[in-house]
Amino acid sequence: MISLAARDILHAWGKFVFTGIGLGLLIGVTLTMAGVYRGMVDDARVLLDNSGADLWVVQKDTLGPYAESSSIYDDVWRGVRGMPGVARAANVTYLTMQVRLGDHDVRSMVSGIATGEPGTPGWPPQLVAGRQITRGHYEAVADIATGFKLGDRLQIRRNHYTVVGLTRRMVSSNGDPMVFIPLKDAQEAQFLKDNDAILQQRRRTAENPVYNPPGIPGMLDGVIAAQSTNPFVNAVLVQVAPGSRPDEVAEGIRRWKRLTVYTRGQMEDILVGKLIATSAKQIGMFLVILAVVSAAIVAFIIYTLTLGKIREIAVLKLIGTRNTTIAGMILQQAVALGLIGFVVGKIAATFGAPYFPKHVLLLPRDSFAGLLAVVVICVLSSIVAIRAAIKVDPAEAVGG
Repeated sequence: MISLAARDILHAWGKFVFTGIGLGLLIGVTLTMAGVYRGMVDDARVLLDNSGADLWVVQKDTLGPYAESSSIYDDVWRGVRGMPGVARAANVTYLTMQVRLGDHDVRSMVSGIATGEPGTPGWPPQLVAGRQITRGHYEAVADIATGFKLGDRLQIRRNHYTVVGLTRRMVSSNGDPMVFIPLKDAQEAQFLKDNDAILQQRRRTAENPVYNPPGIPGMLDGVIAAQSTNPFVNAVLVQVAPGSRPDEVAEGIRRWKRLTVYTRGQMEDILVGKLIATSAKQIGMFLVILAVVSAAIVAFIIYTLTLGKIREIAVLKLIGTRNTTIAGMILQQAVALGLIGFVVGKIAATFGAPYFPKHVLLLPRDSFAGLLAVVVICVLSSIVAIRAAIKVDPAEAVGG
């Protein structure tokens, strides 16, 4: 029995292969989009892992410090450190901004870390080059994804910092590489106003009797002094003592310190379920659109190839070939086209992922799910061509 699928593929292999390549590039985009979502989730989990924290103490009734703004006094950590079950506690600030190196900027998350030693919450867990920050000012540790090198001079707000260490895979939930600087410098960069704003505020304070009431000397001086200092951080990172349960320690801090405390599971739910939820929906819509477009392409190609061999199908019917056999041949061709497309798409996604602007994480289970989806799409797309083949009249084999 002649296999129409193999015969047609060999007869017009160039058209078939190039069609498979085109379909494969579309499948490659689909796999890459799925990898982008997986990469976003992985970035969120890596951020939590690298923080070295079991609990996040933030401003009351906020989703800080990553999903919302959070501001608490920088002396809160002392009270938190004294709570039962707490092994370590350290202040931290986070600020996403453009870090300038020479004449170009790099989008980064600047993290202010407290004085301590490796293992302190908030510190980069390991370095690939250089050393950790040892001075209280003007030193930085940067992720290698920023492109910075040891000895580079970075500009953050008005100050310059020397890169003394490089780390790897330290990113924000958005995939921005992180830059670590001393806490006091980060507080100044995030909270303090520039000189012009301070001068304008001083003028407003002097002209406003509410802030400078007569008969209360020193009021204006106190306000101006408060503008020159910054007693705030974004969060306190807590490490729980061995044998203690994070949920119980968090409940004690909530009760006695009147602050919001998140465990690792709760923080992951915030990052994955809320912070990247909209992006996940957008990616899901793109995946649906790409699946529909892929199905339309396969259906059109298979239908066109089927119409091109109507006479051959009529001859098969004339010699007694069953409709199921003819349908199987068309189905084989559709699945073969899908498999070629999947192989091309998988190769394109694998080799293109490192050059994608976002972190792309290609998981084996996603590839397997993509393969099943491609086969299902090809099977469904071949239905139109199969119906057209079944309706062919055997008389067309001898017709003019």
